[in-house]
Amino acid sequence: MAKVINQALQQYIEENILPLYDNFDEAHKQHHVNMVIHQSLELAEHLDVNINMIYAIAAYHDTGLCEGREHHHEVSAKIIREDANLRHWFTQEQIDVMADAAEDHRASSCHEPRTIYGRVVAEADRYIEPLDIIERTIQYGLEHYLELSREEHFERMLTHLHEKYGRSGYLKLWLTDSPNAHRLEELRNIIDDETLLRKLFDRYFTR
Repeated sequence: MAKVINQALQQYIEENILPLYDNFDEAHKQHHVNMVIHQSLELAEHLDVNINMIYAIAAYHDTGLCEGREHHHEVSAKIIREDANLRHWFTQEQIDVMADAAEDHRASSCHEPRTIYGRVVAEADRYIEPLDIIERTIQYGLEHYLELSREEHFERMLTHLHEKYGRSGYLKLWLTDSPNAHRLEELRNIIDDETLLRKLFDRYFTR
């Protein structure tokens, strides 16, 4: 039997939290948070977790981008703790777990998420669709590094992909049975093939 999200909670989040993403960069607008929510709920179906907590964590996980990217995970945790409306549906203990999970979701985090809730949302946020990741990386560069030449954008993309997703990259998968493992290997094969990567860059850069 599918787990059901509290309708009042869902309405509050859809009306008050998800619209916040409209103010973020192209790679973190509502399509991104909706993807993370969808992936989180799919993973949660097979785990002994509170589905409302999973839903809320996924919805809030990047809200801290309102204060910039560097510490957004910490700000997201703060937003969860300070949103008094969440007390309609969650205990203080649950809110603390949710805040910790939001703080732990960041891909560059050096430690494993503290709870299963953090592992689920971190894994969902790492949803790996190779072509989408490449396109989003280019989009981010075009939005934030206007001074770069075309070739410098390619080098920035190449550096980022190797540092995050490469075979020695910092991205970690926390759920061993996640579909991400196969997709990450597919992405790494593309990263290793610079000729193919150049063709994909040319395709997305000119859009």
